[in-house]
Amino acid sequence: MSQPSDSKTAIYAAIAANAGIAISKFVAASFTGSSAMISEGIHSIVDTGNGLLLLYGIRQSKQAPDAQHPFGHGKELYFWSLIVAILIFSIGGGMSFYEGISHIRHPQPLSDPTWNYVVLGLAGVFESVALFLALKQFNQTRTEPNFFKAIRASKDPSNFAVIFEDTAALLGLVVAALGVYLGHKLNNPYLDGAASLVIGLILSAIAIFLAYESKGLLIGEGADPRVVESLSEIIRAEPTVLSARPPLTMHFGPNEVFLALDVNFQPELTALEVELAVVQLEKNIRTAHPDVKRIFIEARALSADR
Repeated sequence: MSQPSDSKTAIYAAIAANAGIAISKFVAASFTGSSAMISEGIHSIVDTGNGLLLLYGIRQSKQAPDAQHPFGHGKELYFWSLIVAILIFSIGGGMSFYEGISHIRHPQPLSDPTWNYVVLGLAGVFESVALFLALKQFNQTRTEPNFFKAIRASKDPSNFAVIFEDTAALLGLVVAALGVYLGHKLNNPYLDGAASLVIGLILSAIAIFLAYESKGLLIGEGADPRVVESLSEIIRAEPTVLSARPPLTMHFGPNEVFLALDVNFQPELTALEVELAVVQLEKNIRTAHPDVKRIFIEARALSADR
């Protein structure tokens, strides 16, 4: 199971990069009239807001349990990651489609593209640094060697959301650069509008993936199968246990797992011995898997006279 990671470096880096890049993209768009640059500026603004929402979700998820939320607020992070996906799709993708269609319907000749190239080049550098930091943080916590499987298995959207946002940003920069270059090279302003449409498709695809992953976490995903198997081995290794049903797990946060066990203890045990066995079993589980914060054990098979 992954170790807790409270580092928000990748998110802070993404926010700082996107805020500065958004301003420069809009300035370049105002000089050149590029539709692709406007779409990229909108994209960077959305990414800036998304980073702030993820930070807010992280803070909210760390609130202590209360009477109305006895299991804590861990799923707040999953909720806000879903909102991030919706914003990417609706604002980022929607506005890019709008700009692209508008530019194709009413093409305008492009002016000197020098500003576009300068801004896109600087944006590429900043986005690459932000992606590097996000990947570094993600690699420190993942246990799955295959990258794509690790993304699917991750229970921390503050990690994989930033990775995919930065990846989409770099792809968008490449598309915008191609749109600006080909538009000027071929003297065809329609290509600039087409680039906006491609950027919209990229953002929509990323948003759909993030929404799918967030939905699974929000409705309740179990722990990694290897963790579940490890829990089963710990239970079977306990001599006081006669038998047990498969462990039931659910993530209430990236590093907060709920565990429910249905255990049949040896029938000759007294009530006190069963209590001690439960304490020992919980200790063994928490030692091996610190992320298991709450354990509920239903004890069965006690003899009738005990």
